[in-house]
Order: sequence, then C-alpha cells, then structure tokens
Amino acid sequence: MANEWLMATAADLGRGIGAGEIDPVELTEAYLEAIAAHAFAPRIYARMTEDRARSEAIAASARAKSGARLGPLDGVPISWKDLFDTAGVATEAGSALLEGRRPNTDAEVLRKATGAGLVCLGKTHMTELAFSGLGMNPVTASPPCVNDHDAVSGGSSSGAATSVAFGLAAAGIGSDTGGSVRIPAAWNDLVGLKTTSGLLPLTGVVPLAAKFDTVGPLCRSVEDAGLLLAAMQGCNAPDLRGADLSGVRLGVLETCAFDDIEDAPVQAFEACLPRLEAAGARVERIRFDPLEALMANSGILFASEAYGTWKDVIEAAPEKMFPQILERFRSGAVFDAPSYVAAWHQVDRTRAAWNGYVAGFDLIVIPSCPILPPNAARLDAEDAYFKHANLMTLRNTRIGNLLGLSALTLPTGVPSCGLMAMGKPMGEAHLLRIGAALEAALV
Repeated sequence: MANEWLMATAADLGRGIGAGEIDPVELTEAYLEAIAAHAFAPRIYARMTEDRARSEAIAASARAKSGARLGPLDGVPISWKDLFDTAGVATEAGSALLEGRRPNTDAEVLRKATGAGLVCLGKTHMTELAFSGLGMNPVTASPPCVNDHDAVSGGSSSGAATSVAFGLAAAGIGSDTGGSVRIPAAWNDLVGLKTTSGLLPLTGVVPLAAKFDTVGPLCRSVEDAGLLLAAMQGCNAPDLRGADLSGVRLGVLETCAFDDIEDAPVQAFEACLPRLEAAGARVERIRFDPLEALMANSGILFASEAYGTWKDVIEAAPEKMFPQILERFRSGAVFDAPSYVAAWHQVDRTRAAWNGYVAGFDLIVIPSCPILPPNAARLDAEDAYFKHANLMTLRNTRIGNLLGLSALTLPTGVPSCGLMAMGKPMGEAHLLRIGAALEAALV
C-alpha cells in the first residue's frame, strides 16, 4: 500500500486520510523511507526536515482521528523549493553566496500551507538564485529528468518537480519568474500552475525579479493544483465538479511559440487539438504581432531587475557562482535606466492590447516548451549550446510572465511534452476549471 501512496495524487491521499484509510504518520514515514533509499534523493533534496515532518504528521493524525481536519490536504507531505524561508532551516536558493543563511520564520505561503495541515518534508534543489530554465546547478546539484536520467530536469524548480515525479513527495511548491514552475513540470510529465503576479505573497521568498516572481505548485493533477493554491491562499479551492469543454473557445497562439520548435513537442501539441475539439472545444489559430517586440525586450526587463537585486552580493564573491549564471546576471548591467523604464511602458501597452484582443477566448494554448530536455553533459561542455538551450527552454513560458497571465501546463501523454493553457490575470479559478476539462480530454 505504501508504494501506491507514493505515486498517488495529493487529493487522493487527502481523501484517504479523511476516510480513515491512511494515517498521516504512516504516510509521512513512507515518504521519508523512500527518500532515504532513493539513489537520486541527494540530487533532489537540498536538506530534509524530518523532525518537523514527523511532528506535523502526528498532529495531523490526531486531528483526523478526532474529526477536526484543517482542510482536504491535512496530513499530506509535500516538498518546498529552497528559496522559501523555513524557520531554523537553511534556505540558500541553490547558491554558495547564501551558504548558511538560516531564517527565523517561515515564508508566508509556507506558514499558510502549514496552517492547512500540509506536512513539510524538506527543501529541494534549484537553479542557482532561480536564474535558468534548465535545472543545471554544478554549485549544489542537478536533478535528473524522470524520462531521461542523462538529461536536465528543467528549472529553476528542478527538485520540486523531480521530488514528485520520482515519488518522493505528493507535490512540490516552486516559483515561476519566466517559466520555472512550468518547464520542470512539463519535462517531468506533471501539472504546473503559474499564478498571477501578486496573487500569492512573496514575503519570505528569496527574490529573483520581484516584479515577475510568482509562487506555484507542481503536482499530479489539476485538482491538486487548485487545492494547493487554496492552501497557500488560506481560502477554499475552486469548484472543478462538472467541468467540460462544451462551447469553450481556445486560441492557438502562433506568434513566437512555434518558431524553431522541435518535432516531438509540436507533434504532441497538435495531436491534442482534435481530442479537445472532440470534447466540445472550439479551436482557432490566432496571431498577436505586438508580442514579437515585447519578447525582444525581455532581457532588459528580467536581467536588469535580477542584477539590480543581487549585484552587491554577487560582486562580493563572483567566484562562488556557476559561470553561466554569473554571466546571465551580469548581462543586466548593460541596460540604462531610460531603456528599462521604456520597456515597462511597452509591457503596459502590450498587456492592455492583449487583454482586449483575447477577450472572447476562454484560454490561449501553446506547447509548454519548444525543446526536449537537453543532455546535461553537453550543456556542461558546450557554452554556446547552454546559452541557446536556456533561451529556447524559456521562450514559450516567458510569454505568460511578460503578459502578466495565469498559466497551467498539462501532460500530453508524450514524455516531456506539455500543453500550456494561458488564462486571464487573476483568472486562476476559471483557468483551473477549464484546465480540469482539458486534463480529462487528454487522458
């Protein structure tokens, strides 16, 4: 039974606890034992929080027995990316620059999730300071992709995704600035939710570029994503019952998203469309040309803020950084303040135009990533290949960040190929409801 628990959805585990069929203590011990025995665990978890997990599981077990559960995921063990502050436990954001950093309090989203009864298993490895979509980190560890152990797992929430994909957590909580939830979720055949900037608090979250940073879950189902979001918000989850695609209008955004795309991702995506239409969706191909110019200016927006945030810390000890990540941060130094301000004015104009253009659509869909997970050894050996792969990896997901949207990646059934649905800003409830219907059509 314990082995079945490890690959179950968080929602199903919660229902099992509620029905008295699963004891949170036994469930937590099953995960802790699986982590201790797994060959890849040191590359997935930066550090464990066994004492906290056991204490939280004992409390959840007592609540379940007394009929006083705190929510549908009370007693379910999950992992947390190593940029969420955890009281008394090192939080280093995958960087030697932050070695020994030990916060006194939990991040706000962790505090709320704990208040909903979730069990904290530990902190997962990530790309250094969250500034790459590949998931490669020679400074700490690079988790392997579940579908190809010689390939990277996607980043920057690399350990968050692999903790779930390898059965070492019921779900993982990550962050997404340019695709860092959706890329590792897609490459490891999971559901990943990018929330709208500002929906969840960033208090106690190590920043990369705060104007774009968001918090989101990586999990096995859309239902899980909704429940985890609700736990971090401290509210009820959206109602997904009876969701279907009848009359749902989906736009396939051809601008940028299909340029130089590899065969497997585009074929997996295109194979999904007839299934969605058969389930009742109306699919229309669209273009939005202003997006091209906005994408061309993304370096000004992301790199300038990232380097402005970390410049003093980085330049005090640059030798501690992975050279590829160091160079990417320093690229933000070349832009001047007027160019940065002008780029944000362009963001505002383009977002307003986009919201008007897609007002008649329920969701916009594109392939989650235009490439498959690259080989780790080649990334390490070839500088130009690393740079090209990183830019391509984040190309499609970055669209949602620049436009300020909510977004969800779903497995297509083809390994490491996801379908991404982009919704309205602050439209998570609608996105998740239709996402559940998409998920059902793609099974």
